Amino acid sequence: MNPNFLVIGAGVAGLRAAIELAAAGPVLVVAKDSLRESSSEYAQGGIAVALGDDDEIELHEQDTLYAGDGLCDPAAVHTLVEEGPGAIEELIAWGAEFDREGGRLAFTREGAHSRNRILHAHGDSTGREIARTLYRKASSLPNITFRSFAEITDLLMVDGAVTGALLGGEAIHARAVLLATGGLGAVYRNTTNPDVATGDGVAVAFRAGAEISDIEFVQFHPTALRLDGAPSFLLSEALRGEGARLLNSEGERFMPRYHELEELAPRDVVSRAIVAEMRRTGAGNVWLNLTHRTPGFVRARFPRIYETCLHYGIDLEHQPAPVAPAAHYAMGGVRSDLDGRTSLPGLYAAGEVACTGVHGANRLASNSLLEGVVFGARAGRAIRAAEHRVIGAPERSSQTLPSVSGEDPRDVAWQYCGILRDAEGLTRAIDLLSPNDTNVATVATLIARCALARRESRGGHYRTDFPAKDPSFARHSVIRKGADVEFR
Repeated sequence: MNPNFLVIGAGVAGLRAAIELAAAGPVLVVAKDSLRESSSEYAQGGIAVALGDDDEIELHEQDTLYAGDGLCDPAAVHTLVEEGPGAIEELIAWGAEFDREGGRLAFTREGAHSRNRILHAHGDSTGREIARTLYRKASSLPNITFRSFAEITDLLMVDGAVTGALLGGEAIHARAVLLATGGLGAVYRNTTNPDVATGDGVAVAFRAGAEISDIEFVQFHPTALRLDGAPSFLLSEALRGEGARLLNSEGERFMPRYHELEELAPRDVVSRAIVAEMRRTGAGNVWLNLTHRTPGFVRARFPRIYETCLHYGIDLEHQPAPVAPAAHYAMGGVRSDLDGRTSLPGLYAAGEVACTGVHGANRLASNSLLEGVVFGARAGRAIRAAEHRVIGAPERSSQTLPSVSGEDPRDVAWQYCGILRDAEGLTRAIDLLSPNDTNVATVATLIARCALARRESRGGHYRTDFPAKDPSFARHSVIRKGADVEFR
């Protein structure tokens, strides 16, 4: 079956786009794993939106620009925050059950926000609730079909335009392809992302000749569970928003020494502070402490986090949790405009796989789910309105078969392309990754090349050999196949 439109990814961005496309013809939505295994499902913290009585769109806009450390695209930010309230109201109309207090929406605060504007669902399962709502809506539309366990291996091309994709070796032709493949956290050894988040969308788009932008900016979440035998489970920033304190191995609260916002400083600041404390004390983790809160609070406010930690022997009501940073979110990705158009005709991107410039060098907490909803809808509308005509026989974008050799690229990425970087390590990473052309190695190499070219520190990118921010680099990196990194 060849649909009119092919959506690669069944998270928030892909589902929201599919809903827009359904009125224009058959839509096939494919997932690499099960339909429930996406980064959206793991988004605990919430979704940011200026809907509170004391909030304004302009304040949300200012906070996003501040967090982005001078690299946000102002038009993208304005679009996100302006269209956000309507997008949330639409989700509520479709049945999304956000937490309420006395019948009114309940807002909380997270790092670098100037107001309480974070909506949650079921305490700490916001992404799951939004994905559930969108899947139910999409499933009710007759033109949308779903396919699980269908991994994209390449794009199909005709005369420089994208005309479909190879899914596990099967060619699927379509008028347009939307990449909504999510993030690339699993390129790193330690990540809060699901195993499927290996940057496949970025890798196949790069091989096809698409422009990739700002890929060096990777956000490391400060507080992932660091416990032998346990996954790097995300301990939401909302915990710190509700008063959780970070303690070093000596039992000392250290964030006041690093930033005036203390535990609610931007994520890159908190992550580097934790790394500094771990190095100073020789410890493998720091501690996240909520034991000072009223008994029963943690269990009621964060049921999923509480039960997961309890499963691994940590009772957050009575003991702190061992935490350390882990790869969490990619600010960069496939370069696209505000309607999801990439540099290749017929190829669109939305959500974390895309780079509109909305997050700049460092994403503001809880803007990711909002990005998926807002820009997923915009991409869907743009695809629906465009004319896509294909002439000629389609070919694969690349005939290269993935090869694996040398060191595990995840270990290379973690060691040399992580929270702290320098020229020697990045050059070493490129050398180690060069024999390996899997998607993970391809994405890790892109990160290393762009991080090496950006000789400054900004947002989620920190160079120990260039620790200062350089105004001459207040531009977006752009890389494409066969070309050097450039800044625009």
